[in-house]
Amino acid sequence: MHAKRFLPTENFKPKFLIPNAERYLAQLRAVSEEVISADDTWFSSLPDIGVVPTPSRRVEPDLLRQFLAIMRARQGVTVEYQSMNDSRPAPMWRGITPHALATDGLRWHLRAYCHIDRKFKDFIISRCLKIGDVGPPLVKAEDDREWSTFFNVILIPNPKLSRHQQTTIERDYGMSDGKCVLKVRLALLYYLDKRLRLDIAETHDRVKEAPVVVANRSEYEQRLKLVAY
Repeated sequence: MHAKRFLPTENFKPKFLIPNAERYLAQLRAVSEEVISADDTWFSSLPDIGVVPTPSRRVEPDLLRQFLAIMRARQGVTVEYQSMNDSRPAPMWRGITPHALATDGLRWHLRAYCHIDRKFKDFIISRCLKIGDVGPPLVKAEDDREWSTFFNVILIPNPKLSRHQQTTIERDYGMSDGKCVLKVRLALLYYLDKRLRLDIAETHDRVKEAPVVVANRSEYEQRLKLVAY
């Protein structure tokens, strides 16, 4: 039995897909976590994959569909929400005007104007129990200045690392001239601070667990105070 196959030459360049390691690895993770099927990718074969599991913050598909429709229509809505606020221990109905989705890497939020607290806040979608009446919005999406304003966080290797270790971190993070710049919405700055452990990076006893620090620290802390939760 014979089979034919095409072998790429040294000058071969892909036409349908641009090589992208991050996309490939993201798809591998999605396949491993059964978010998508391998049939939904261009993979001809899969390597053995291991992904550190994280507890799932379940988002009900129908709930998400309704929120997306409300945001597209630029409307307000009442939701039964379970807050972790000690002053609101039980689920309660409250009005919000959602305008965007956000994630801290572990859970998804609605970015919305709270009709009770009269300010823009993040509402974890998995804590939205029911959707009630849809009504007019109290604000416009453009009014959320923390969402529409960006801040450049400049990261550098932790100076407590050895020179060779710092060079490794520069390579790990794709730094140029010893730094990398992350353009972050002010509304998400708090989550970045916690996820990269930037809040303890300069005081952490185990320096290898805090490999990067903020170079523009003073300006960074000023912005962080404006959005601290």
